[in-house]
Amino acid sequence: MNFLALTLLVALGTILFVLPRRWAPVPLLAAALYMTAGQGVELGSLSLPAYRVMLMLGFLRALLRREYLIGGVNSIDRLMLAWACWVILASFFHLSEPGSGPVFAAGYAMNVALSYFLVRAWCRGLDEVHGLLKVVGILLAPVALSMAFEHFLEKNLFAMLGGASELVSARDGKIRSQGPFQHSILAGTVGSASVAYMIAIWKQHRTFAAVGLVASITMVLSSNSSGPLMSLVVTVAAIVAWRWRYWTKALRYAALALYFMLEIVMPAPAYYVISKFDLTGSSTGWHRGKLIESAIEHFSEWWLFGTDYTFHWTGVANWSQRHSDITNYYIAIGVVGGFPALLLTIMMMWRAFAWVGSLAKGDEISSVQHKFSIWCLGAGLFSLAASSLSVAYFDQSVVFFWLNVSLISLLHSSSTHTQTDSGLARGAASPCRPTSRASAHRASQLQARDP
Repeated sequence: MNFLALTLLVALGTILFVLPRRWAPVPLLAAALYMTAGQGVELGSLSLPAYRVMLMLGFLRALLRREYLIGGVNSIDRLMLAWACWVILASFFHLSEPGSGPVFAAGYAMNVALSYFLVRAWCRGLDEVHGLLKVVGILLAPVALSMAFEHFLEKNLFAMLGGASELVSARDGKIRSQGPFQHSILAGTVGSASVAYMIAIWKQHRTFAAVGLVASITMVLSSNSSGPLMSLVVTVAAIVAWRWRYWTKALRYAALALYFMLEIVMPAPAYYVISKFDLTGSSTGWHRGKLIESAIEHFSEWWLFGTDYTFHWTGVANWSQRHSDITNYYIAIGVVGGFPALLLTIMMMWRAFAWVGSLAKGDEISSVQHKFSIWCLGAGLFSLAASSLSVAYFDQSVVFFWLNVSLISLLHSSSTHTQTDSGLARGAASPCRPTSRASAHRASQLQARDP
């Protein structure tokens, strides 16, 4: 880490501790967007990229200030704790070497769990979520400009901070901008999901949303990759599906029917359909289909605790002599923590989607515009979930993936918390309804909490 990067990290860490609670995620996201994974601190076998340092500082802040989870612990919170514990337990059945073992698993679990829990503790309602997304739109603008610069002038500006090469990535002669991320697909995927966030705040903060929307689309186009472009299509389709939100159950059944139909008519397994999508002329979709097939064929090798050897699945990766190029987030989690970790991940995402549906179609929220905002968060998560079939999030992009899950989780708990407060207030005000000493004490506790 050079002096410029160290100065930026110290500044962001200081800002993290002085900002009010609702704005605490801003320096964390700024570190994820403006500092590469190669910038950080090395302490022996411990690798602490800048965004992980910020996560640790955020955890320290939350402890010192006693910043709690609004609405108490919900089901996704419990699943996340179970996931992190299982990943660390499974690591003791792996080799203790770089990229494997307990030290690696602890960092891996920390990245995911703290990205989720810190935002979950810092934001406490839809207005605060809108405010955060407004800032995200502004934060994306410099990244988009740098990626456009990288695309046309073939130089990565983030190399000035260290931890990134000035040389640009290219495939078949086409420049693939990556900005601060470690791969162009990760940069473009974050951009495509951010389109949904900007649409979510369009009515409330149109100027900020317009800036963020232009920046997000610029990131997708500059990445020059089929995955982010398809992710953008998925994002827009999911947002448009708002009109048919009451038909989501029928749409799910239709999607399953379509998949089984493809199984019948295609000579290869239906998941090989991803190899048919090539929007840039340089896609490697066949490899992704082969990876899924190999993971199924070798299920017995990784199902319980994961595995340290996947070379025989599709061939060696350029970063390892033991593993294939695991371009699938679900399979990557399975390789690290086995099928239990993968199942817990799917359960968290399933629960998040269910909460989006209940909030967007239920009576907990009266404003149609607010319901649409929550639906857009679900569209962003759907985009990230679909992209997980073609990319494994392994750098600061992890922060943005679990940020989305966290925002949905906190909005569900915030809604439940508000209903509980209203119910207690009505009970206390009614002369015909006796109020127990316990409920009165609970009401006084709720009133004393920081809103």
